[in-house]
Amino acid sequence: MAVNMNAAMNYGSRESYFDGTLIEYIGWCLAGWLVTVCTLGICYPWSVVMIYRWKVEHTVVNGQRLRFDGSAVSLFGQWIKWFVLSVITLGIYSFWVRIKLEQWRTKNTHFQ
Repeated sequence: MAVNMNAAMNYGSRESYFDGTLIEYIGWCLAGWLVTVCTLGICYPWSVVMIYRWKVEHTVVNGQRLRFDGSAVSLFGQWIKWFVLSVITLGIYSFWVRIKLEQWRTKNTHFQ
């Protein structure tokens, strides 16, 4: 198995960093909170997607910026499914919801 030494040497020299600011984060959180409250929670998935997109798009891993392509509509559909499954299983499925949300986020996060 041949190893490309240039690729191996460049791998270690790439930086990983986050370039978002506290003011931006507070602004996005306030906007998400406001939208959630004004819609009585119906647009909570939009708030989650909006804040997560901001976090991901300000993250660089090994010199490559990340991109998030999830949508509030697709997350809303997942939330409905997870809610129904939680009701059917008398709340047992709710233990898996956080893992399912993380899987959905990861599935929709890519390198630019």
